[in-house]
Amino acid sequence: MSSSPLIDNQVYIIVLDIEGTTTPLEFVYKTLFLYANRKFESFLREHFREPEVESLIQQLYSQHQTDERQGLQPSAWIDDEHDESWMRSCVEYCRWLMARDSKYTPLKSLQGKIWQEGYALGELHGQVYADVPPAFNRWRLQKREICIYSSGSVLAQQLLFRSTSYGDLTPLISAFFDTRIGAKTETESYRKIAQALTHNPRDSLFISDAVKEVRAASDAGMQAIICNRDVQAPQPEETKTVIHSFDEVFPG
Repeated sequence: MSSSPLIDNQVYIIVLDIEGTTTPLEFVYKTLFLYANRKFESFLREHFREPEVESLIQQLYSQHQTDERQGLQPSAWIDDEHDESWMRSCVEYCRWLMARDSKYTPLKSLQGKIWQEGYALGELHGQVYADVPPAFNRWRLQKREICIYSSGSVLAQQLLFRSTSYGDLTPLISAFFDTRIGAKTETESYRKIAQALTHNPRDSLFISDAVKEVRAASDAGMQAIICNRDVQAPQPEETKTVIHSFDEVFPG
């Protein structure tokens, strides 16, 4: 197996971010997020009393109380006996969290459930960059495992990769991780991923467009590089660890 000039050839696991790395940011923010924002109310009206959805709403309410105590001034949550008031409060709080680009796990889980309906109805289809499918196939032929680590829920990740215009890519992916394992900017999260994969962190390569995430993975002992899809954009300080395409990673 040929080695990339940027990374050690002894990599057995490739861990990938989604937003801006495998998938255009525009799809996440202008398609998925807008879809969830638009569907929160109708989804909750239909599924409000389902145990799993009820649990997510209760967790969101608890976080709302925490945000209030911290002086963050979230949207009002009307706590009375009327389902309509409670549901509307949850919708507005979810939208408030989304406006802040919150990575709060129950919010991401609720978004995933909304997107699941959208994919099932054919209203959503996953998007990946054109270099992603051939890279996945190439890395698997090289006997490297592929994993996804995103702030989006595992369900949302699987739905995206299952429904791309290139076909179902999930058979090429060994594992999915979300914020239940920890925040993506925390070093400990990457140690936990390596432990879950039963490998030394050094055996893994993490690729993301977010500098803070790359630093956290590197601090955990993983090899890590920045994926900057916009070749015209200013380069981060770690210019020697920047790629613009998966074609640059273990090209063959």
